[in-house]
Amino acid sequence: MKKIIVTGGAGFIGSALVRYLVMKQSCSVLNIDKLTYAANLSSLDVITSDPVYADKYTFRQVDINDTAAVLKAFEDFEPDYVMHLAAESHVDRSIDSPDEFIQTNVNGTVSMLNAALAYYRSLPTDKKEIFQFLHVSTDEVYGSLSSDDPAFTEVTPYDPRSPYSSSKASSDHMARAWHHTYGLPVVISNCSNNYGPYHFPEKLIPITIIRCLNEEPIQIYGEGKNIRDWLYVDDHVEALYEIVRRGRVGECYNIGGEAERSNLEIAHVICSAMDELVPRSGGGKYADLITFV
Repeated sequence: MKKIIVTGGAGFIGSALVRYLVMKQSCSVLNIDKLTYAANLSSLDVITSDPVYADKYTFRQVDINDTAAVLKAFEDFEPDYVMHLAAESHVDRSIDSPDEFIQTNVNGTVSMLNAALAYYRSLPTDKKEIFQFLHVSTDEVYGSLSSDDPAFTEVTPYDPRSPYSSSKASSDHMARAWHHTYGLPVVISNCSNNYGPYHFPEKLIPITIIRCLNEEPIQIYGEGKNIRDWLYVDDHVEALYEIVRRGRVGECYNIGGEAERSNLEIAHVICSAMDELVPRSGGGKYADLITFV
């Protein structure tokens, strides 16, 4: 049975990963999470309420910036892999509070890398050959796509445009540095926009659904032409497990859904579905609620 530390395991993608590892792969998982505003432990009730799965799952409320507490978790749990997802991830919040993103995404990642390196150096040779540190990042480090641009690849130059994407780009560079400078076996993944169950409600897809249900203005930034590739969260976490098991140390792997859509297209798709599922009480179409800000 593989033993895996997952950071940010109470978040949207992290909880999907924990469910997949415990329920589909029979792994033993230690979930490290600070439990900030976007964390939701109820997303793991399906594990904690079932004795078959509960024995394979442990939770510790730890701030990843607390290197001593993280290292203690390493020593107690003795993981085969680390899958580092803990991060501040909302672009708008990064514009309002950039310091929090630097603290968590950059400094927190360095804290994790230091703890992992100390643990890795203590391992016997056979354990060192197995150990992997997977740093989970975003395709937003590559910047933005225009409608006629090709998809991002692993060799696309970094071009972050917000405090969020800049903090993630910095954490990617730190992870690479700890591999090349100190020999820590690091693999990096960069994913496109995720969607699926337990998505935090301030994100585009859930907030659009909520505003439809409440018949509130559906706010789209600019002209809604920003394009992102969309990836179903369960497909993402399955890929993450493949990377940590089979990825080449020092490499970066992009994970996408090959489903590029503009924000406005996404809003119209949701509005059309809601027209069929929950027609507006006063008549009309949900798309009539779309406003540009």
